[in-house]
Amino acid sequence: MLCKETIKALPKIELHEHLDGGLRPETVIGIAEERGIAIPSHDPEALRAWFLEGKKGKSLPLYLRSFDVTVSVMQDEESLRRVAREEIEDLAAQNIIYAEIRFAPIRHTAKGLSMHQVVDAVLAGISEGKRETGMEAGLILSAMRTEGSAESLECARLVDEYRDRGAVGFDLAGAEYGYPPSLHAEACRFIREHNLRMTIHSGEAAGMESIWEALQVCGAHRIGHGTRIAEDITEENGVITGMGSLARYILDAGVPLEMCLSSNIDTGAAESLERHPFPTLLRSGFRVSLSSDDRLMSGTDLTSEMYLAAGCYGLGLDDLERITLNAAEGAFVHHEERMALIGRIREGYARIRGPRPAMA
Repeated sequence: MLCKETIKALPKIELHEHLDGGLRPETVIGIAEERGIAIPSHDPEALRAWFLEGKKGKSLPLYLRSFDVTVSVMQDEESLRRVAREEIEDLAAQNIIYAEIRFAPIRHTAKGLSMHQVVDAVLAGISEGKRETGMEAGLILSAMRTEGSAESLECARLVDEYRDRGAVGFDLAGAEYGYPPSLHAEACRFIREHNLRMTIHSGEAAGMESIWEALQVCGAHRIGHGTRIAEDITEENGVITGMGSLARYILDAGVPLEMCLSSNIDTGAAESLERHPFPTLLRSGFRVSLSSDDRLMSGTDLTSEMYLAAGCYGLGLDDLERITLNAAEGAFVHHEERMALIGRIREGYARIRGPRPAMA
């Protein structure tokens, strides 16, 4: 089995990482003390343990309540800039060469910031982190499904406005049940008409109908999570024996699926690692990648997710390279940048493999 240090050294791409789900506990404490914000604990380890209560209890309500705390310390420009800069530093430390970080600007306007001020601050922090580390990153702006169509359209317009300043895509996030993607069809249409890119959280809590709407009504280019596509597949001993039309479409069209193993178990999107559809989808040619989702709440990072997959599913270097190439092929970057990422991935894996023995 691959050791964790080897996996850490591999070049990686992170496509599904929430800014408000990856804060350092020390940063939460520091900002809270400076701003007089109430938090569950001022001890870093005790606070870290509090953020993991949802994971340990397999409780979605406990998992989601954690975001109220992280968002509460991300309500001014200085704090947003700091959190974004540290996000890049932490990802770069895992040898992530490109990341797409997502967040919902509207959630950071509670103390008077405009959405423009929020996005400007986050992009400034990302730029600082990129200069310090050399890592590349883009920003995905998320609209909340529980907000109205006017708010999601405003978020979509922001993506267009900031497309040449670091915004690479649009996302729909938040509660799936009762809030189908089609409620935000106007925002999604704006994204398509302006030649922008879109990923939608689907098939995490809700079923196949959520994935279908994201793709066929809203026109999503990627699917966030998508674990419930397993409902459209029959398999035996990890081998697919039949597919419905939706699963077949996703496979044939090469729709990227951003999968997050730990998070999916923590929130109940998948029953267990053993029953997660990821390995079956990977072996069958689906364009699956691995991501962290919420590093703080799930106590993970991309190195850990790849190590988990390698151990649980018996994956080797070739499998991890394919997963990483899948992420590169689905990234919201220009063609030339994608080709450069693919080249760096292949070079990095070749370096880890070492020189091949000479032919006799």
